[in-house]
Amino acid sequence: VDVGQPEWLTIVCGAPNVRVGMRVPCAMVGAQLPAGADGKPLLIQVGQLRGIESQGMLCSARELHLSEDAPGGLLELPADAPVGQNLRTYLDLDDTIFTLKLTPNLAHCLSVYGVARELSALTGAPLVEPIFAAVPASSSERLPVDISAADLCGRFSGRVLRNVNAKAVTPRWMVERLARCGQRSVSALVDISNYVMFELGRPSHIFDLEKIQGGLHVRWGLAGEQLELLNGSTVTVDASVGVVADDAQLESLAGIMGGKASAVGDDTRHIYVEAAFWWPRAIAGRARRYHFATEAAHRFERGVDRALTLEHLERITQLIIEICGTSATTCGPVDDLQPHSKSPAGSPAPVSMRVARAAQVIGMEVTQSQCVQALQRLGLNPTQSQGVVTVCPPSYRFDLQIEEDLIEEVARMLGYENLPHTPPVGPITAKVRPEAQRSSFALRRAVAARGYQETINYSFVDERWETQLAGNSHPIRVLNPIASHMGVMRSSLLASLVQVLRFNVARKAPRVRVFEIGRVFLRDASVENTDTTVQGFAQPMRIAGLASGSVDILQWGRKEQAVDFFDVKGDVETLFAPVLPRFVPATHPAMHPGRCARVEVEGKAVGFVGELHPQWCQEYELAQAPVLFELELDALLQRKLALSSAVSKYQAVQRDVAVVLAQSVTHAALLDTIWAAPSAGLLRDAQLFDVYRLPPVDGADKPVQGVPEHSVAVRLTLNSDEATLTEEQIEGAVRSVLEQWVLNLGARVRT
Repeated sequence: VDVGQPEWLTIVCGAPNVRVGMRVPCAMVGAQLPAGADGKPLLIQVGQLRGIESQGMLCSARELHLSEDAPGGLLELPADAPVGQNLRTYLDLDDTIFTLKLTPNLAHCLSVYGVARELSALTGAPLVEPIFAAVPASSSERLPVDISAADLCGRFSGRVLRNVNAKAVTPRWMVERLARCGQRSVSALVDISNYVMFELGRPSHIFDLEKIQGGLHVRWGLAGEQLELLNGSTVTVDASVGVVADDAQLESLAGIMGGKASAVGDDTRHIYVEAAFWWPRAIAGRARRYHFATEAAHRFERGVDRALTLEHLERITQLIIEICGTSATTCGPVDDLQPHSKSPAGSPAPVSMRVARAAQVIGMEVTQSQCVQALQRLGLNPTQSQGVVTVCPPSYRFDLQIEEDLIEEVARMLGYENLPHTPPVGPITAKVRPEAQRSSFALRRAVAARGYQETINYSFVDERWETQLAGNSHPIRVLNPIASHMGVMRSSLLASLVQVLRFNVARKAPRVRVFEIGRVFLRDASVENTDTTVQGFAQPMRIAGLASGSVDILQWGRKEQAVDFFDVKGDVETLFAPVLPRFVPATHPAMHPGRCARVEVEGKAVGFVGELHPQWCQEYELAQAPVLFELELDALLQRKLALSSAVSKYQAVQRDVAVVLAQSVTHAALLDTIWAAPSAGLLRDAQLFDVYRLPPVDGADKPVQGVPEHSVAVRLTLNSDEATLTEEQIEGAVRSVLEQWVLNLGARVRT
């Protein structure tokens, strides 16, 4: 290998494209290549390969980290590449690449020229305006184009070019500049279109003229129409998606991506070059609907300069003729169509800014002269009157719509670093929470103390979850979903927790206890528009939890036992304490019909607790049914204040009583009856401690009475603050409880 030194080097190389006379990058002994897959840089040393001493390494583009998708083999340099020159110098690698992350309102900076225009305003350096020399027409050929959707396309410019060389090689300077923009070289025609997009911010499209049948029609799509795109996918459009079609078929998705049917290739000879302006509202969200993103859609949905389609078309034409032109190339005249109908967006209206208001918002004194100078540097050509500055937004500034937009521009030009640190004018006082109300953070800590871990999930969910687990057949749909499985707003938190469980079970998690505090979304015609509400939709906060696996973590003190309804019911009771909630048998779409209860507080339903329905356990492939709860957050944040009471100095008395009851009598009804008994204030506590199911009578499946019964035993605790209880007082209190059971519950005393 000749490296420009007196001595040639012996290098062992097995690249498939190595040959005598080619010029390639060579890493000599002592050179250090970029880090590989192991994260460590490669230091070139003298080595023995197949018994031959190798004194360096010939390199590929991938090994030099110049390209991730480069073809296999060495990076072949042009035949005139100077032997012995540093590769950094030859490829101009010692430059600086700026990565700019822009907010959606800065669409005018999505190009090299846009960034230059911004830097000129910020630094005062003169801006070199591009010159768009008109390419003279050498033919009169035109392609018929009509625009039937003025709310889709505001301007459509194009021209015909014939006899171009589509196989021409893209110049190295263009390939390198595209690479620095993160764009790989495809072909000369495609590269030119991409280059102008990065240079001036104008996405364009080049059609193969011979593949277009008739003329072009710019319109909204028709339901059911299909188009195969350049990325190989086939999409189905509807009336909300803009298209460019010919007389026979669709040719491209407007402002998003071209179709495969009219794509240019190596055999292309005649082309039609298009530079258009699409209204941002007509493009926004359409690419995401089909699960991909393009550079064109990213720009058009934010806004592209509608005043310079002709100038940009001239720039594209100039580059095509320079790179792909032949002696037979002809260029047609420019067609420029501008629909007379106005789009809903309309022309930009003048925006006025009050200097006094700007000073108030910015937080420092600014003069009218400073405001005018700042806006002039941005090329906004302001006009002024007493205390007011007015701007008519240029065609490339879609973000200037209200007074605050101009104030922001003034603040940017003045420099955020120059804003003073001004203390607040008004006093700051802490908002004291009522003692009877706890914060959501305290509730989080209380749930976490029960062994649950908090999760945060999306508010938009799969529509199937809503219909199955929430029983919501008419969910609130998202107009512009970020993914197909996030198309509706959730009306319950349970589905999200079930998906968290599935995720953990798939990774062999033996015990899962999770909860979430979040907002749900319900249709409610009574809700009006306010600062915090949306008309027709209620957005209450809820808390939901899920427990699956064993009750406790693995331990020696007790046997492993699966969590059941009563474990989670106990957790819910702990969260409500000192309030005693009631649990009433109920049904819920997500829960087992026989193992579900409605939670009530002071007669008001505040949520549900129950085991996941067997149907959904089977649907989601869960070996064990988890237990879930979902409660209104407000009901848990309100807490009764603790009241002190003196402890009686007299000894309490306990009596155990047993009665036979119908099995349909609930525990809550049993205790309510006890506390309703006239015990003269002696009853202090009542605990159910035994339930005994009576065996069948006379071989029948049910007792003689025909109603399933069981025996329950309750321990009553009696006491007085005034004196030791007498036997007569004790018996009277117990008798009153038994009488209430017999009278209200149809019980009979067990002897």
